[in-house]
Amino acid sequence: MGRLGLEGLRVLVTASTRGLGRGIAEVLLSEGCIVTINGSSKTSVERSVGHLKEKGVVYGVAADLRDLDQVVSLVDKSAKLMGGLDALVYVPPPPPPGAFSELRKEEWDIWSRALVLSPVWAVRVALRHIRPRRDFAGGIVFVTSIAVKEPIPDTVLSNVLRLSIHGLVKSLARELGPRGIRVNAVMPGYFMTDRLRALVKRWSGEIGKSEEEVLVSIIQNVPLKRVGDPQELGWVVAFLLSPLASYVNGASIPVDGGRLVSIF
Repeated sequence: MGRLGLEGLRVLVTASTRGLGRGIAEVLLSEGCIVTINGSSKTSVERSVGHLKEKGVVYGVAADLRDLDQVVSLVDKSAKLMGGLDALVYVPPPPPPGAFSELRKEEWDIWSRALVLSPVWAVRVALRHIRPRRDFAGGIVFVTSIAVKEPIPDTVLSNVLRLSIHGLVKSLARELGPRGIRVNAVMPGYFMTDRLRALVKRWSGEIGKSEEEVLVSIIQNVPLKRVGDPQELGWVVAFLLSPLASYVNGASIPVDGGRLVSIF
């Protein structure tokens, strides 16, 4: 424990009862952070806190990230539980797969809130609590997707809406940098999560191949020849929050096993 100099850092990780958020929370706890996890239901949050409390000091707050009022309450409650807030890791809830022609107005409304407006509001409230640290630990990290650089079929909500966060990262990095608050993003590729399983099932039905065959075809396009484990994303996030990344600000880092073929 303590390899990255994060001991005692108070971090809120949203959408963290499973998947990528859970992997991030596990790594931060292993590094000695105090962590508040979040999920949409009280039951899932309580269950996850029960599992994670063996790893360190962890709290839980249930809140629906599609509801702006609940997002505000989530950040304030988390800061109160931890006695302050040093870092925010915004992991959005996974939007449903779908092509442009399939999506209704209501879905665009809902996911515009969860993927764009809610992170904006989360940051506004977090800045009431986050104070610059001399060791440059902490700050803000957003989790988006490689879809912002190379759109992924049947994920039009991600392809369109997540782009806004990278504009936010660059804007906040310039505004908050003079205050000693760093802002960065990570762009995960294919990780073994419920979202990937849903996409594999969808693509399997569309092209008439087994889910195993679809997964193999995905892996063939990843130079490391496998999908990622959520904790592998967690280590990159932990690095970005650590003093070791003290001069990393406004960056968007792909964590995808080399899947992206674009240079910029």
